[in-house]
Amino acid sequence: MSKPLARIEAPIPQSNIGFKLLKQMGYTPGSALGKEGSGRAEPVGIQIRRTRVGIGREEPHKEKRKREEIEAERERKKEKNLMEEFGSRQKSQWRSRRVVVNFMKAKAALDQLENKEVVEPKKNEDEEDGEQDGEEEEEITEEDLQELLMKLRGEHQYCLFCGFQYETVEALLSNCPGINEDDH
Repeated sequence: MSKPLARIEAPIPQSNIGFKLLKQMGYTPGSALGKEGSGRAEPVGIQIRRTRVGIGREEPHKEKRKREEIEAERERKKEKNLMEEFGSRQKSQWRSRRVVVNFMKAKAALDQLENKEVVEPKKNEDEEDGEQDGEEEEEITEEDLQELLMKLRGEHQYCLFCGFQYETVEALLSNCPGINEDDH
């Protein structure tokens, strides 16, 4: 088996008829092919295939490994996307719950400042907590909360997040860092 491989890798002798023909056409041994000499200097290597698969196909174990790597990469991407989606969904749910809680606090503070009776929302035992929370989240938006906070600040000089009622609007503006919870 090594004799045919050695013969393939050995250069063509100058006594070869094909080599003589190449020399007559302008080929010089060791130089690259092409007009500018930018082509190949050595011939394309020969690969002896020991499997029964055709040309252009890799060996079965290499193809299987490549398919497994592609599948593993696809699974990693899918898992990463699911994690990101879950995280963003959790954040949005947390934000909407915070809006509802802050709205309820602001409403109670406004009612107390206007000397109204504070009414605690009663939960029905028949309803599930998840259903009631879902309804509240749909009804109360961030705009509603902002509107209520502005009313507290404008009419009563009260900041929900500072938990303090200022004497004047100027005192409120100079001592309170901002309207939103994030500002505090």
